[in-house]
Amino acid sequence: MPAHASEQSGGALDGETSPLLDSDVRDIEHDLVDGKSRERLERSLLRKLDTRMSILVLIYILNYIDRQNGILVLYVHAQSLTPEVFLIQRSAEDQSPKKHVLELYWKTFDLSTKLHGRMGYNVCTGFTTNFFGALCTRFFIGFVEAAFFPGALFLISKWYKQNELSERTAYLSSGSLIANATGSLIASGILKVMDGVLGIAAWRWLFFLEGSLTVVVAIWAIFVLPDFPETQLAKFLTPAEQALAVKRIKEEQHTSTGKESYLTGLRLAVTDWKVWWLSITMTCLTLSLSFNAYFPTIMSTLGYTPAVTLLLCVPPWIVATCTAILVSRHSDKAAERCNHISLSLGGGILGFFMAMSTMNPALRYVSLFLMAQSYAGYIVFLAWISGTVAQSPSKRAVSLALVNTVSSLGNIFGSYAWPLNWGPGYSQSFAICILASSTCIIMCWVFRQHLIQLNAATARKEVENGSSQGHRYLL
Repeated sequence: MPAHASEQSGGALDGETSPLLDSDVRDIEHDLVDGKSRERLERSLLRKLDTRMSILVLIYILNYIDRQNGILVLYVHAQSLTPEVFLIQRSAEDQSPKKHVLELYWKTFDLSTKLHGRMGYNVCTGFTTNFFGALCTRFFIGFVEAAFFPGALFLISKWYKQNELSERTAYLSSGSLIANATGSLIASGILKVMDGVLGIAAWRWLFFLEGSLTVVVAIWAIFVLPDFPETQLAKFLTPAEQALAVKRIKEEQHTSTGKESYLTGLRLAVTDWKVWWLSITMTCLTLSLSFNAYFPTIMSTLGYTPAVTLLLCVPPWIVATCTAILVSRHSDKAAERCNHISLSLGGGILGFFMAMSTMNPALRYVSLFLMAQSYAGYIVFLAWISGTVAQSPSKRAVSLALVNTVSSLGNIFGSYAWPLNWGPGYSQSFAICILASSTCIIMCWVFRQHLIQLNAATARKEVENGSSQGHRYLL
């Protein structure tokens, strides 16, 4: 969200709309009676929104690449290793307790990148000369990053309807999948080409280049990303398009909360058991995806050289990206969440079982494709959260932040699930992932049954009151 959004959207977050947009909504009501007219206007609105929001994908790619390389610099400073060598040979041969501490730190602060790009802390990492300096720069990066991912989800949920969220969340999350596929290769390329240029070590160039690029993209994003639809007229939309954007979101709201403060939203979020249930479910899901941080390590068990290992890491994440987008689009089209999540995680469980049962290189490589595609379930689950807890803007914002914060525990637990002495088979690690995935699927199905009951209760009230069909939770 651009920096000026917070200044201009205070009324919007409190459930208010601007007088200008209220009049616009009234003026175009009669124009939207014709379904074809609305459909044409809606297509134009979504096309413009998708174009603007796509910069979030680029930001997320930079976010993930920064995280991947930042933890390695912390590690090499702590172990007094050569950064250039370790960044190329990132197959994680050492799983020492000190590294676990660093990974715990990294995963605790792994939420965002937009603000850190504007602050330039990533560039400062290139100037560090010891562990303490690297730790300080990574701390401040994490501190200012904390709002990006939940903030991005919140911004998306303010513009898109329930049956559009999964696909857009997939586009956003594809940034991390693309980074998984390309991050190691980019780092290796910079380290080989830039070593010694201007008398500067290659690993420092890695952060100078990546940090500078993030600064440029962040400044660009300030002018590209839209504010909320209820705020001042967006220059890239016509008055009718923005009025339709407000109307679309109003149609999605199933409760009228009136003016609501941030503290009220916080109270509603922390007292809603659904938010905590989803947080625990998300923690299990995050734990099941802990293989992501150790993907090169698992890939190295196939027996190839480090260079070939890095190349082999690319195809699974490319397939995972395509699968996530296709599954998310089908989830939106079918207006269904739980089955899509379960099928994707089920494929991941199959991959874990395959990896546990054999060291055959071909079968293990296939298993890594199955593991990687389970990110599709993660993305659909994110969209399910956005469409389920969002009864009001302030509650939605707090709920998304709370779920993302609590689920970081899964990353912390996951950093201890892959010790060196469990390799090269890592059967115990895969067993932990299977347990976490299975628990997540069970909790999703229990939550689905609860939503069925809520939808049935809403239907009964509508019949009793003689009102038309309103909001329904997606199952």
